[in-house]
This record gives sequence, structure tokens and C-alpha cells, in this order.
Amino acid sequence: MKKTVNKTMRWLVWLVFFNFLFLGGLIAGCSKKEQSITLTVWHVYGGQTDSPLNVMIEEFNQTVGKEKGITLQVTQVSNTNTIHKAVLAASKNEPGAADLPDLFISYPKTLLAMSDSSVLVDFQDYFSEEELSSFVPAFLQEGMIDEELLVLPVAKSTEILFVNQTLFERFATETGADLEQLKTWEGLFQMSKEYRKWTDHQTPEVVGDGKSLFVHDYHFNYLQVGITSMGEDFFKEGTIAFDQNFTKAWLPYARAAIQGGIWLQDGYATEPLRTGEIIVSVASSASVLYYEDIVTYPNNISEPITVQAFPIPIFEDGSRLVMQRGAGFCLTKSTPEREKAASEFLKWLTEPKCNVRFVTQVGYMPVKKDAFTYLPEAVTSMKNPKYKSLYEAFIQTQQDYSFYTAPQLSNYLELEMEVEKNARKILREARENYAAEVASWKGLSAEEKESREEQLAQQLALESLASFQDMIEQFQE
Repeated sequence: MKKTVNKTMRWLVWLVFFNFLFLGGLIAGCSKKEQSITLTVWHVYGGQTDSPLNVMIEEFNQTVGKEKGITLQVTQVSNTNTIHKAVLAASKNEPGAADLPDLFISYPKTLLAMSDSSVLVDFQDYFSEEELSSFVPAFLQEGMIDEELLVLPVAKSTEILFVNQTLFERFATETGADLEQLKTWEGLFQMSKEYRKWTDHQTPEVVGDGKSLFVHDYHFNYLQVGITSMGEDFFKEGTIAFDQNFTKAWLPYARAAIQGGIWLQDGYATEPLRTGEIIVSVASSASVLYYEDIVTYPNNISEPITVQAFPIPIFEDGSRLVMQRGAGFCLTKSTPEREKAASEFLKWLTEPKCNVRFVTQVGYMPVKKDAFTYLPEAVTSMKNPKYKSLYEAFIQTQQDYSFYTAPQLSNYLELEMEVEKNARKILREARENYAAEVASWKGLSAEEKESREEQLAQQLALESLASFQDMIEQFQE
């Protein structure tokens, strides 16, 4: 009897023990399931199937994310314009608009156009002061809106001077042109006139077919950065101030454009550089992704080229100032657990060594001060000459220049578009008038013709300034 009781007791003990293990495993499994968080992401870095950020996200999911129960799911890879429209549609609850994801790439100007930015997280709630102090201050400052850090930088671009070195050397061999001239706007504009004449002389049987030397992707950036670098504010009380330095920036650019030295067609600066229509451009550093090692001319003849990158020109009496570009991540409010999980990913992505690995795949700059110390080592291992040249230019820019932060104006985007449209339109019309007037001159000596060309270009440049100012002031009223 006693043996039977003991056997029964042992059986009960084992039953309780196994139930405990089972329940413990069940509870642990439920707990793990409850802690697992999946975050949705919209971004702009590459294509859906060929994206460096997608690769980084997968690495995070398999390492840190796996340990902490965090999974990121990319639901859209697009461009900033498309995401800009999608974000605004979501914020206004437009019919058919998708809900905002947990994380999305955006510019501050998008947030300023939102109907309600209070749906976004202030990253200061999840990043300590010490953590934020490790970022390049100007990069963080751009993402501050009403004292809240709503846009966290993860990769920044800037503006870079790109040169088709192959064609430039041909021009330099025959004319003595020097790359040193491209360090200032004054030197670049003077060279643009020389290049126009040189290319015109290549086909003496065709009069007036000289090519432009230069294209700037954004007239708006040229003006606001250049004017600010000379010590005056481009904006005053939310509107463009047409002060003395505006005239100093506009006139030499306009003269060079009117005389044919600057490309004024619509579209991005990458295209005319790729076709040899121009040989120098100022564009976003990220445009290196679109430059090829071969140029195809309008007559379908192709040849290999070398594209070199340099810091942008400055005015002779201006400071070294450069536009900072590149969007950042915004975080949609949800629960503390989800917001913290998203912040964990962003901390991982912006860790200096990790960040350098990411940005060097997409043609951007890292966002933390210490990360720039790893760039020289990364440059030495680069096999692509374009990327090597770009990152050497980045290092020099970060050392020698200050980064310009655009003001947070609700109408900034509209004003930018208005400036771009009107600047190109007005200068194209002035160029047409210039060409028609010059073509009508007969029997002039070379010296007299050149003198009259300079006078006409200056006259039309002043008229273009007055027309541009009138159009913009009407828009701002």
C-alpha cells in the first residue's frame, strides 16, 4: 500500500513538473510573440529589388532586430517627390491614400506642408543629448521644427562640382584653361564664355553652334547659398530680399547664360553632362549614381570619359558655404514600444562604421562627426574612380565648408519652383534676344563686335534682373 502511495505521489510530482515546463514554455512563447514588433518603412535609396538600404535592413533584421524582436518591412521604395505626395495625402486623409508607415523618408519642407505634423515623434524623446551631440550639428538643425527633432538624418548629400575630365583636357590643351579657375564663380563664368567660343570655332562652317560649359541643377540654391555666403540674408521676413548681393550674384550668372555659356533647358544636370552638351555641372552629390563611364553624343557616337568631383565654387568675396541636401527619417506616433523599436534601428544605422558602409553605397555623406574619420580608409578601398573622387571631394568639403540650412518656410517649396521656372524662362528669352541682335550686326571688326557683345549682355542681364524681381515679388504678394 505504501509503495502504491509513493508511486502515485511520484507520478503527481512528475505531472506537475511537466505541466510547469509546458506552461512556462507557453508563457515564454506568448511573451516572445507579444514582444515581436514589425515596422513598416518607405524610403528612396535604390530600387525595390536593388536597394542598399534594403540590404542593410535585412542585416538588421537578422542580427540586432532578431535579438530584440524587431522586424522592418519595406513597403515602398520610390523617390522623394512621390513620397512627398503620399505623405501629404495621408496627412489630409484623402480618399484612397495609404496610411503613414512607421518610418518614412522626408524633407522638412514636406512636414511644413502637412496639415498636422503632431502625428510625428520628436526624436529627442528617444535619443539622449549625448547621442545627439555625436551628429553633425547642421544636419540635425535642418530636421528641427518648432524645437522638435522631427527629421533624423541618416545620409546627407550636398552639392558637388562634376567635371567631364576627358573633354575638359581637350579644351585645356588648346586654350590653357585651368581647373583652378573653377574654384570661384567668377572664374567659372569667364571660362564659360571662352568655352563657347572654342567650341564654335571647332566647326567654322557653322556659325553660332558653340556649346555651353556649365549647368547648375538648382538656380534657387545658387542664389540663396551664394548671397548668404557674401554676408546678406537671402530671405527677409519670409520673402526673397532683392538686396545688393542679389544683384552681385545674378548679373554674372545672367551674362554668362545670355552669351550661351550656361545650359538653360529643363531637366536635371546629369543629362547634358552624359551627352557631352556641357562638361561642368553643379548637382546633388547623389547624382553620381547616374553618371556613366561613357558619353553618347547626339550623333550616336560614344567614347569613354572620366568624371571628376570637386567642392563647389565660391564667390571671391564670399565664405565657403554649401547647401546641405538629403532627406531624413520621420517616425509616426504609435505606441512607446513601436517608437522605441524604430529608434533602435535608427541608432544602429547611424552608428559611424555602419553608417559609412551604407552611405558609400549610395553616394551620400555620413551623419556623425566621428564617421568622417572612417571615410579616408573607405576611400582607399574603393575601386570605382567616380566614387573615389566623390568621397575625396566630400572629405574636403566637410573640412573647409560650412553647411547651409534652408529656412523653414511654409511656402518654401512653392517659392523654389517659382524661382526655377522663372529664372530659366527669363534667361532663355534674354539669350534669344541676344542671339538675334548679334546676328544682325554686319561689318564689325572682331574687337568692336566683342565690345558690343559685352555691352548687350550687360544690358540684357539688367533687364532680366528687373523682370525676375517683378515676377517673384508678384508671386510673394
